[in-house]
Amino acid sequence: MKKLSLEHIGEAVQEQTYAALYLFTPLCGTCLVAGKMVDVTEKLFPQVTFIKADLNYIPTMADKYSVESVPCMLLFHQGRLINKIYAFQSVPYLHEELNHLIRADSI
Repeated sequence: MKKLSLEHIGEAVQEQTYAALYLFTPLCGTCLVAGKMVDVTEKLFPQVTFIKADLNYIPTMADKYSVESVPCMLLFHQGRLINKIYAFQSVPYLHEELNHLIRADSI
């Protein structure tokens, strides 16, 4: 998973067909567990660009996308926000959410 600065996040989200932006803070215990689930899920979706960012350093991103808490994963299709995930229930759940993102594009 790529860790990018604010300037590069916007570019990456706009340039990729599918992007998943994982937002965390380093002192969040739940974020550590969610991050491991995202790492596993990333291996299952090579067509999705996974990006991670410490929300402490990009508060404007939190405002722009109305991020309410961490961990949070923002799912994008062609630069457009499609879904926000706050409850990282399991790897199968994340797998299903990413499948929805990709299937919606093929319909």
